[in-house]
Amino acid sequence: MAIAKAERLMNLALCLLGTRRPLSKRELRESIEAYLEAGSDDSFNRMFERDKDDLRELGLVIETVENLDGEVGYLARRDSNRLPPITLDAEEAAALGLAAKVWQQARLAGAASGALQKLRAAGLPEDVDPYGAHGALEPRIPVHEAAFEPLMLACRDRRPVVFDYRKANAAQPGQRHVEPWALECWRGHWYLAGWDRDRGAERVFRLSRITGKVRSRSGRFTVPVPDVVTVRETVASWAGETADRSARIRLRSDAGYPLRAKATVVRELGDGWDELEIPYGHGLDAWLVEFGPDVVVLEPAELRADVMDRLRAVAKG
Repeated sequence: MAIAKAERLMNLALCLLGTRRPLSKRELRESIEAYLEAGSDDSFNRMFERDKDDLRELGLVIETVENLDGEVGYLARRDSNRLPPITLDAEEAAALGLAAKVWQQARLAGAASGALQKLRAAGLPEDVDPYGAHGALEPRIPVHEAAFEPLMLACRDRRPVVFDYRKANAAQPGQRHVEPWALECWRGHWYLAGWDRDRGAERVFRLSRITGKVRSRSGRFTVPVPDVVTVRETVASWAGETADRSARIRLRSDAGYPLRAKATVVRELGDGWDELEIPYGHGLDAWLVEFGPDVVVLEPAELRADVMDRLRAVAKG
C-alpha cells in the first residue's frame, strides 16, 4: 500500500473514531487534507467510497446514519471497534516470543519487538520464558538478499513484480514477470513461489539468483493464489530429496559439506578426494554445478552430461 493512501486511510479512521456524531462527506472532506486536494466532487466521491470500503475490509465497523438535515453521516463507534481482551496461555506466549526472536537479522526486527511489547502491555505474562527449556537456543532466519523485503511486501499486498533472474545453467540473467505468492526459507536459502506470467505456470525462484532491483507493477493478479503453496516440497524435489536413484561423484576432501550431509555412502580415495553416493533427482545437476571444480560426476552418464552442458553454458558467458 502506498504511503499516501495509508496516511489517508489512517486520517479517515481517526475522524470516524473520534467523532461523537455522524460526519457528512462534506465535513470529512474539509477535515482531511488529501480529500481537499482531490479536485472535482466526482474524484472525491470515488476516493471516499474506495477508502470506506478498504477500512471495512480491514475490520473497521462504520455506521451510516441520516442526520436531521437529511444528509448521510458516518461514524465508527468505539464500543463496536474495540478488540476483545487478549488471553494467551504459556505455550502461546512462548511461541510469540520465539517468533519475535527469529527476525533479529531482518528489517522486521523492529516491528516484531514492537508487537511483542504491545502484547505484553495488553496482558502477555512477563514471567513467561519465551525459550522454555531451550533457553540456550538463539533462533534466527538469515536474510542477506536485497530482494527479500520488496518481495515480502509484494506477497503481502498481492502486487506483481519484475526482476532479472539468473538460472544455474545460464550465462546471463533473464527478465521474469511474476505474481508472488509466498516466501520460504529452506536449508539456509530463501525461495519465492509464484506465477510466472511469461511461462504461464507456477515457478519457484531462489532469491540469491535474483540480480538487480525488484520492481513493482500495477494491476491485479491474473490467477488465484493457491490455499497451500508448497515451496519446500518443490525445492526438495529439485534437490533430489524424494529421489529413489543414486548418483556417484568424486568430491574434494575439504569441500562440499552440504553434499556430504546428503550422502548415503562416503569412501576416502586419497590424494585429497572422496567418493560419495547421493540421492539422484530432478535438479541435482544444477546443484552440483555450484561446486565447480570440487565435484566430478562419475555416474550416471546422463547426469554427467547435464552437468557438463551447464558448465559449458557458464564458460561461454
